[in-house]
Amino acid sequence: MFTLTTSAAQQIQQAAASSGAQEMALRIAAKIDPDGSKQYGMGFDDPTEEDMKLDLKGVAVVIAGESQVLLADTVLDYVELNPGEFNFIFINARDFQDEVEPAPSGGCGSGACATGGCASKGRTH
Repeated sequence: MFTLTTSAAQQIQQAAASSGAQEMALRIAAKIDPDGSKQYGMGFDDPTEEDMKLDLKGVAVVIAGESQVLLADTVLDYVELNPGEFNFIFINARDFQDEVEPAPSGGCGSGACATGGCASKGRTH
């Protein structure tokens, strides 16, 4: 199941308030590129009937059917990557099964959810 950390939930709620998107859900998406790397994206959106709808730490989250399998066992966190540089990261336990140190890949797509954007950790090959 997809989850959020408390830090990510707080940052998403702040971003929704500052952008006037409090009534919208956070859409999370994932896809596999031709080279096998996993790309993540997120942004505020209106839910559809086909979406999986979750309420995680006070954040309405929606995931389209094609992304649900890719996002299973994924955690969205908001962390300090470098001193003073905060960003969203996607951590998928399945990506770490065969790797000692995965390389970052992906990104936020819309960038609508935070001024710092987002990053992801996943397989790049």
